[in-house]
Amino acid sequence: MSHPLKLPMTSKNSRQIALEALRLIQKRKAYADVALDSTLFRSRQADTILPESDRRLITELVYGCTRRQKTLQVILQNFLQKPITKLPPDLLLILEIGIYQLFFLDRIKPSAIVHTTVELVKENKMQGLSGFANGVMRSILRAKEKEDILAKITDPASFYSFPEWLIELWQKEFGQEAIADICNWFNQTPHLDLRVNLLHTTRDQVLAAFAEAAIAAEPIPHLPEGIRVAQGAGDVSKLPKFKEGWWSVQDASAQLVTYLLDPQPNEIIIDACSAPGGKTTHISDRLKNTGKVYALDRLASRLKKVDQNTARLGITNVQTVEIDAREFDAEKVIGGLPNHGCDRVLLDVPCSGLGTLHRHADARWRQTPEEPYKLAKTQSEILEQATQWVKPDGVIVYSTCTLHPAENEEVITQFLENHPDWKIVPPDANNPAAHFASDRGWIKVLPHKHDMDGFFMVKLQKI
Repeated sequence: MSHPLKLPMTSKNSRQIALEALRLIQKRKAYADVALDSTLFRSRQADTILPESDRRLITELVYGCTRRQKTLQVILQNFLQKPITKLPPDLLLILEIGIYQLFFLDRIKPSAIVHTTVELVKENKMQGLSGFANGVMRSILRAKEKEDILAKITDPASFYSFPEWLIELWQKEFGQEAIADICNWFNQTPHLDLRVNLLHTTRDQVLAAFAEAAIAAEPIPHLPEGIRVAQGAGDVSKLPKFKEGWWSVQDASAQLVTYLLDPQPNEIIIDACSAPGGKTTHISDRLKNTGKVYALDRLASRLKKVDQNTARLGITNVQTVEIDAREFDAEKVIGGLPNHGCDRVLLDVPCSGLGTLHRHADARWRQTPEEPYKLAKTQSEILEQATQWVKPDGVIVYSTCTLHPAENEEVITQFLENHPDWKIVPPDANNPAAHFASDRGWIKVLPHKHDMDGFFMVKLQKI
């Protein structure tokens, strides 16, 4: 794993480490997970041994402050005489860390939060502003003890900390009454879902291994291979039977995609946008390591992750192909496909990721209202190209991890209008995906209703 964001560590203090990660996100525009990973990696390089409780606090502060940035700044602005943009950037981040603890963590004493906030200001060479920070934090604490400050924030975008365009999109799609449920779901710490590798073991055996290690885990309803692990399980690679390849990390919604695809032993399948390989390896598992899976991706660095996953899981029927799916010509690239084409194609297309905002804390601030429409063009081009790969009775499954209609229903509706010789095939009644099927036959997983990542998927077949 590469860690490009290397800076010297300055402290063993967990809040200082969180501050350094937040600096990378705010100043260097690093992705939140990359910034956190790099910062923790540097703490290990500096021989900083962090207790698991400190690692959890750092993770909570980095992701929490990133998610709740808008709310934190609204609260802070109410206690300032000047715009928050006039504050030194580090001071602003430190105050946000303090305010986040006051309002969203209940296991730390308020007096300790104020004290550690002021000390963090001093530690970062702003001794002259420590009195200011102390005054602001104490004013916020006094006000919080007298009234519900959060309840006074009436604007949903500020209260839940989302861009206004996203709130408006969800209001249009799901109704005003659903906004609280959707936003609260995306503001929670994500759960950890696993998929059992049936090539090596069974779900009962994996659950028994976790129980023996005193780690709470339970089966996921409607998913024969799914397991949900209790939060706070720690480093994934250190969980029971990881090295043995008994399971993979894969959200419940993502597992549904392969069930909808419904691979059968000895089939030839193309996974057109495969990295990092979660669905690729699930396909191989359902094939019982028979047949052939061509795993496409346009970046060699991403395909390395597919190779790493297949190696750990003991999978041998996957061939990675470095290519943009829109340019994939089976005859030219792999010498053609037998039987006039492949049996099935999975198109887990690049998307805005608006169904996974809880996992990607900074994604809500990176996306723009225009981006889903730009992505829809790419998605349609990939879908068009894929029609050339399947044999006459073959199928295509199109999927995204977004809730934006421009990338989902509108792409498929336009495709069917342009291709009247293709149809939607609903999942069979005994298919795990059938529980989530709509009247149109496509699948739309709604996080606030199904407690799973937001996903859209549909199976298409030539008439």
